[in-house]
Amino acid sequence: MVVQNELSDDETDRVFHALAASTRRDILRRTLAEEQSISSLAAVYDMSFAAVQKHVAVLEAAHLIVKRAAGRERLVRADPDMIARARALLVRYEDLWRARIGRLDALLADPSTSSGTERESSSPSTGSGTD
Repeated sequence: MVVQNELSDDETDRVFHALAASTRRDILRRTLAEEQSISSLAAVYDMSFAAVQKHVAVLEAAHLIVKRAAGRERLVRADPDMIARARALLVRYEDLWRARIGRLDALLADPSTSSGTERESSSPSTGSGTD
């Protein structure tokens, strides 16, 4: 079995869309700890069962949770593999921005790249006003 680590652009869009809502993030958090039925999740939120089902469907489309049937109930659990792939993407973004900030810090700390304003202000002035 080949494990794909990189998220495609479509997968990235679905993951971050799914994580954009606080209710979906909370559902994901709850299903990381243990498998939950959709009805038990719906009991926690001040919204309809259908609304919770829609949130679960968005998480499932992003492959952040896995849904299975158990008799008449639908159980959901978080998919740690997809969460790890999303985390890896965020780590790459963090590394990219840390490197950029590091280069900017180095550039600003290098006296040879200063704008020259310090040299101009410290140069002697004749004070005569005639050039």
